[in-house]
Amino acid sequence: MTHQAATEKTVKQFRQILVWPLQLDSTGRDRYHRHWEVLESLPDHPWQLHDNEMGTTDGKFKERHYREFVAFLPYVQRFLYGYRSKHHNGQGQRTRRLSLRIYRRRDISAVRIQLSRDQAPVTLSLKHADLYFFNDLDIVLLNIEVEATNLPLHTARELMYRFGRAYPTGWDEHGESLHNSFSTEWLDHAGQVLASSSALQREHFLDFTAANHTTGISAHWAWLLQPLVLDASDEPGSLRFHQVEYHRMPLLGYLAIDNPRSLERDDWIRLGLVSTLHPDEPLPTRESYVAQVGDSDSRFFLNPETGLLGQFRHQISLLFLIAHLHRSALLSFSDRMANNIDALVVGDNASVRRFKRSVRTAHESFLRFSHRYWFHEVSERAHIQALFGMTRGLLGTESLHAEVQAEMREMSYYLDSDAQRRESNTMMRLTVVTTLGLIGTLVTGFFGMNLLAMSDEPMPLRIGVFALGVVIFTGMTLLAVVKSKRVTDLLEALSDESLSKKDRRRALRDVLRRSGGQ
Repeated sequence: MTHQAATEKTVKQFRQILVWPLQLDSTGRDRYHRHWEVLESLPDHPWQLHDNEMGTTDGKFKERHYREFVAFLPYVQRFLYGYRSKHHNGQGQRTRRLSLRIYRRRDISAVRIQLSRDQAPVTLSLKHADLYFFNDLDIVLLNIEVEATNLPLHTARELMYRFGRAYPTGWDEHGESLHNSFSTEWLDHAGQVLASSSALQREHFLDFTAANHTTGISAHWAWLLQPLVLDASDEPGSLRFHQVEYHRMPLLGYLAIDNPRSLERDDWIRLGLVSTLHPDEPLPTRESYVAQVGDSDSRFFLNPETGLLGQFRHQISLLFLIAHLHRSALLSFSDRMANNIDALVVGDNASVRRFKRSVRTAHESFLRFSHRYWFHEVSERAHIQALFGMTRGLLGTESLHAEVQAEMREMSYYLDSDAQRRESNTMMRLTVVTTLGLIGTLVTGFFGMNLLAMSDEPMPLRIGVFALGVVIFTGMTLLAVVKSKRVTDLLEALSDESLSKKDRRRALRDVLRRSGGQ
């Protein structure tokens, strides 16, 4: 199929979901205060708690929500939706326990994207823009879903290729970014521009990277995330984040076209490799991407409640989110351990104490992550579990988990061995002090019994007798130390009821024998 023939294909229904994992900076934050609590304490932020994933805006629970709920195993249900405890709070209501919090922006209606300088802008409706916060994890996920209808197939591919890039990777001779869109604008409900991209500002990105040794992010993404701010930026903010992975945000694409079997092999491959393959470049080999292409005449594909579109927007997008949560959390743990090692100064006791405390805190967080969020299976439905397994395999989360677990185990072994070494040194010092103190105890105890009435004797005589006692008891103490191993063997032999009297006498002779006798 030629490029022109491909552009004549029309995508009747187009959806794109982005999941952007970010690592939150916990420096200086009270460990008992969660990140979303910090967000809620900030004034005039645009994010609102979205606490109604089990129903619609009117609170009505529909079949679509039920289908989404039962698609997952019980422990995954509790993770995604929380559960109601049988215990009641002080107001007589059943308490709800949640593993995550979702915050949504409602001031954005659409995004207008101009793919290149000579193309007309395309406006996509914004279905939702959410932030996912998790208990015990310094991770936040930005989740965005956009939709459009009646798009040329080539335009849909370019949208999936260009939209969802945090920053430009380079510029051509005309000053246009190589992989980003020419312009991206967030629009409010009246169609007014709220924020625009900055991918064309080449000098800004160069200066920022040179000054901070990290890349900045485009202005429209920075605006969307407020009050979260990039840690390296000069903007004030108590919620600061680092980028976890590559600038390309993981994506899911949904396309419904007329007669999808009319697509040729190259079109299918380009759709599967859409996030890294430029629409006009030759075909490479592989990319970790999932795409579903449906017939626009089939209700099975387009039904938003019970069809494939409903599954894509809810069940499939959630398992995609879980898989990327796993990867981003594991990468953040690995980065956290590396930072702990970098900050360790062996000769500085304060640094060593901070290192031990941070390693133990990280280990505790990793244990909670492993027991609360780490799932090998999410559903009993074969196709959902298969998609989850494919996503995990492409992301390499299983091997990454084993690697991070090994790092945590090595750190724990180091702390345990260091504690044992310090304990052994302490016991050795205590033994030396006790041994030396034993001499004084014996001397003062002997003379304190008044067996020798020497109070009326001359002082030189008393000093001489005292010195003789010190010498005698010092010799006895040193002899006990020299023979301590054999004395220990004797005590063990005497306490062993299985030994005969002959064996016990032999053990006694070994103690009394000269050092070279054995």
